[in-house]
Amino acid sequence: MIRKALIAGLAVAGLSVAAAPAVHAEDVIYLLPAPKSLPAFGPWMVAEARGYFKAEGLNVTFQVGKGGVDVAKQVGAGNAVIGGGIGDTSIIVRPNGVPVKTVALLGGGSLMQLVINKDKGISTIKDLKGKTITAMAYQDTTYFALLGMLATQGMTKNDVNAQAAGPVNTWKLFIAGEADAMAAVPDWTAQAQAAKMNIEIIPSDKYFKSMAQAIIAADDVIQKNPTLIKKLVGATLKGMKDIMTDPDAASVDYVKAVPEHAGKEKAMAAVFKLYNQYVYPGQATLGAVDESRLSALQDFYVKEGVIRDKTAVKDLYTNQFVQ
Repeated sequence: MIRKALIAGLAVAGLSVAAAPAVHAEDVIYLLPAPKSLPAFGPWMVAEARGYFKAEGLNVTFQVGKGGVDVAKQVGAGNAVIGGGIGDTSIIVRPNGVPVKTVALLGGGSLMQLVINKDKGISTIKDLKGKTITAMAYQDTTYFALLGMLATQGMTKNDVNAQAAGPVNTWKLFIAGEADAMAAVPDWTAQAQAAKMNIEIIPSDKYFKSMAQAIIAADDVIQKNPTLIKKLVGATLKGMKDIMTDPDAASVDYVKAVPEHAGKEKAMAAVFKLYNQYVYPGQATLGAVDESRLSALQDFYVKEGVIRDKTAVKDLYTNQFVQ
């Protein structure tokens, strides 16, 4: 009798477990400033491939905005919980009433490198006087970083022929020899290396302290749902850390998440290694914003007329999610 009762009890317990409602992951829209197939979004895609968002109980859907400023506006309006931009995105949008902050910075370096074609007899920034330089757009932060680099040498945009070429033609025109230099990100620098060009790579932050990619969130969400922001930030930074630790292994999982790059694991690893060299290092705490650097960058933007009004630096970022 005891045996029968035990079996019956186990059967009932089993039915109870089976009948228990499944725990659903929280749906989150993560807005990126460009297609997720770009290697620049490696940390996000590695985090997705390795289940870091799911481990936090999150079901993340990546959607694409029209650049970092548009992402900030959408996030500020509540159309997405969180988004990707650049460390200076909040500097640009906050004076226009867009209530967002940087909640993590993906690296202590600058996203932009000035890449020069040495076969044209150019080796320094000053050598670019009168030369053609491609950039993504005149309102893109990589272009602003170019202006900052020129300014350190007593030069302005009027001293060069800067062309807004878009995300593809920036590097294609450079490789074709139609531009003498390009305001590049590691994705494009890798294209020039793959083409076996004789290039000089000058990191922006060697001369001008522009910033890396950033994660941005709205003031309202930061205040009302800090746990969610911490989960999203933590998972993304874990993906970045994996790339820093083992870019070759990370590239394999990255390609699984981004099938457009099937068979290009080595090429993606090469891009990741450039991020490891020029962008990701330099933070005492992974993801933390350097306030003095952010403040100096805002001063430059005011001086150049990119923005008219300053914002209190404390309103531009928070490091509470990376501690």
